[in-house]
Amino acid sequence: MTSEQDADRGLDRVASVTVPIGLVAAIVAAAAIWLVLTESVTVANAVDTGEISPLVRLLAEVIYETMAGLLAYL
Repeated sequence: MTSEQDADRGLDRVASVTVPIGLVAAIVAAAAIWLVLTESVTVANAVDTGEISPLVRLLAEVIYETMAGLLAYL
């Protein structure tokens, strides 16, 4: 095996890890933006008090509803 093949395998491994991480980050960012637009009072209260449990609960709910809607569509 040449060093070029080793480098290609290394890039494949890096890509196989970074792509799912990027997708998850994009989904969480989109859900956070959606919450800021639709539940701005809850987001403001969570930021003001430092209690993030309502925000995390809403974020999980938004992601769950989106995934359920996509799966129902398929």
